[in-house]
Amino acid sequence: MAYQNIDGVRVWGKPDEGALTQARTCSKTGNVVQTLLMADHHKGYSQPIGGVVVYDGQISPSGVGYDIGCGNKAVRTQLYAADVKPGLARIMNDIARQISFGMGRINNERLDHELFDDPDWDVYRAVGKAEHDKLKTLARDQLGTVGSGNHYVDLFEDTETGRLWIGNHFGSRGFGHKTASGFINLAAGREFLANAPGKKMDQPPLLLDLNSEIGDMYYRAMKLAGRYAYAGRDYVIRKVLSILGAEADFEVHNHHNYAWKETHDGKETVVVRKGATPSAPGQMGFIGGSMGDISVIVRGKDTSENRDAYYSTVHGAGRIMSRTQAAGKMNWKTRTRSGGQISKAQMLDAVQAFNVELRGAGTDESPFVYRKLQEVLDAHAETIEVMHVLKPIGVCMAGADEFDPYKD
Repeated sequence: MAYQNIDGVRVWGKPDEGALTQARTCSKTGNVVQTLLMADHHKGYSQPIGGVVVYDGQISPSGVGYDIGCGNKAVRTQLYAADVKPGLARIMNDIARQISFGMGRINNERLDHELFDDPDWDVYRAVGKAEHDKLKTLARDQLGTVGSGNHYVDLFEDTETGRLWIGNHFGSRGFGHKTASGFINLAAGREFLANAPGKKMDQPPLLLDLNSEIGDMYYRAMKLAGRYAYAGRDYVIRKVLSILGAEADFEVHNHHNYAWKETHDGKETVVVRKGATPSAPGQMGFIGGSMGDISVIVRGKDTSENRDAYYSTVHGAGRIMSRTQAAGKMNWKTRTRSGGQISKAQMLDAVQAFNVELRGAGTDESPFVYRKLQEVLDAHAETIEVMHVLKPIGVCMAGADEFDPYKD
């Protein structure tokens, strides 16, 4: 087996001590069946990113995290990368102009969706009409916006066929963030939309019994936020297809911040994946690298190691440098940064060397802050099969210093 068993935690790749400490805490809290770390793991809030915790009858809002339903979608177009490369700069300009990154909305397009008629909106009405109305308005206003941080819209060239792919990465935006905060507040006896105290990174996970009233409410709200994330990623892909004048003939779409009810070894469980991609046998997934690295389409294998992984794999390359380490500390009054280890020139040189047309992004998302994707894929070689290797040719993200409380 390619993983280590460290204090009962199954660990793929090189162990990160901070993430391992968090995983140990998770493994000792609640009705835990198994705790795992994927090879792209690093420290997160309460449950490590790249961490998977399998529960018996419980769910963890802090484990799912604040960006409920964050995930990836990729589609293959009928075009070839060579078809668009002569006009790539213009295309990337159009993507940056027509799709909303960061906090606001750059177009006046009001999106509607059947999810706004979902009966699970009653969960929010149960905590108060004002809360319901505020969250529904926020959700409507932000549907189809990408946000900032590590969220992106990319164009890719299939390294084998030359076909053009589109990929994106983002989640449920402010709606998901406030849903997570609200249930964490309720569990602590505070009002749903109260200002929560500061996050303590190493605090034990918050757990709710699924058969309790609040546990059922959270599960329903989480599913709604997951539908919302899917709808946003669907919209953005359609928008890019329209810009390209293209059609899609194949798609892959998955969450990596979510909780799933799954049966393992004949037992009903709740699998909480934070920064981890489901990889059941035959299941497809889109795993993104950095702006200067490959991304891949993978398929889960039917192996004993994949069963040991509770059908989970990596969601990306994994950070090796924090945002502050890379970009420095931001002074929002003067809008200046200090102390960063990566300069803008270094980032642009690396991206240009990889022949990527870049729009937006800061040094905290440069290739230097991530592992090489192939390294973490190799650690999971017995659990997933790489079906397509995608090289980015165009990357679009929010501006370098745009404030967005929902960015990750």
